[in-house]
Amino acid sequence: MKNNQKIQVIDKLYNAFATGDIPTVLGAMDPKIVWNEAESNSLAEGNPYIGPDAVLNGVFARLGADNDYFKLEDIQLHGMDNNQVLATLRYDAKVKKTGKEYNAQVAHLWTLKDGKISAFQQYVDTKKLAEAEKE
Repeated sequence: MKNNQKIQVIDKLYNAFATGDIPTVLGAMDPKIVWNEAESNSLAEGNPYIGPDAVLNGVFARLGADNDYFKLEDIQLHGMDNNQVLATLRYDAKVKKTGKEYNAQVAHLWTLKDGKISAFQQYVDTKKLAEAEKE
């Protein structure tokens, strides 16, 4: 895929996520997607999540249940070799059980295969997340 095509796939995914269109987000994933949350992230206990249903139940549902809000902001997409796109962004969120807010620097590495997302790797300031989750 060309860089602009790869970037379009990921841009569409982020736009769908922002509007709560989770079926479109899941539809962009390869049935055998390998999804990894950053090490030391509380969601990493399920790594790797294999398949869209695992991502939905292990990541997205928990983000919705655990946070009053969870927004992706300042998204910049960078086309790379090897069918990959790097996204640099920020998480803006508020943890329900603690009432603490956080704004964390993040990178997402996306890998595409035949126009679908085949792999995801998250990199995030896990210290900020852990501090917000700690009561």
